[in-house]
Amino acid sequence: MLYQHTTLNCQGQLLDLARPKIMGILNLTPDSFFDGGRYEGEKALLTQVEKMLSEGADIIDIGGMSSRPGAKIIPLREELNRVLPAVKTILKEHPKVIISIDTVRSEVARQTIGEGAAIINDISAGTIDEEMFKTVGDINCPYILMHMQGIPEDMQNSPDYSGHVVTTVMDFLIEKMGQLRALNVKDILIDPGFGFGKTIDHNYELLKNLSSFRILEVPILVGLSRKSMIHKFLGVTPETALNGTTALHFAALENKAKILRVHDVLEAKQAVMLWEKLKDTRMI
Repeated sequence: MLYQHTTLNCQGQLLDLARPKIMGILNLTPDSFFDGGRYEGEKALLTQVEKMLSEGADIIDIGGMSSRPGAKIIPLREELNRVLPAVKTILKEHPKVIISIDTVRSEVARQTIGEGAAIINDISAGTIDEEMFKTVGDINCPYILMHMQGIPEDMQNSPDYSGHVVTTVMDFLIEKMGQLRALNVKDILIDPGFGFGKTIDHNYELLKNLSSFRILEVPILVGLSRKSMIHKFLGVTPETALNGTTALHFAALENKAKILRVHDVLEAKQAVMLWEKLKDTRMI
């Protein structure tokens, strides 16, 4: 049996991933593909956070810059102005909540961790900001390492993998993990990057083979929620892709995912509960 690191040190709190956890998405951007512009203002922000926590979210993932296909990098100050006040507001009302910051910038990572955020979720794996890995090592926080081909602005312009997509993503993650370990980053999670420079077929090949990433002996996070691999394949919209999302969440759990990054916390929590019940029943 493969050993898998299952605890994360989140600002002194230990998050145990022996049981799958739910990461609720809080986009503070006007242009995210599903929920852009919904949580402007302190009241709307706290209402959504409280809703996600009451439904079973274990982590709140705050994003100040859209990473949808075609999105451009925004100025640093604009991103900071979105996320820093949100971190302060949330922790003032919910001091024990574990906050993850979805950013590609080392300065955003440094300042938000300094304000009490606990995890850095970097879609670029340190390729956009060369200081990111060193910064994460310096501030000693868990880091989510994701694979992306290209950048959000161009990543879906004919993504291509000359070899097998699973092997390519695996090799990339192994290389980056080595760099992180050399900088004393202790808590690493991996994300194969569904929808980030992949075709629909690439995404399903990665999901089918998700359990193979356990060889890296770190927790696996998946971000499948309402993505084009669901709604484009089914011929629906992101708004009507919840059923497909839940189906793929169950598949991800079967294939050893430890964190589900989701827009819909309650439904994801129910999927985890049903999966755990099925797993227990198999043992009878």
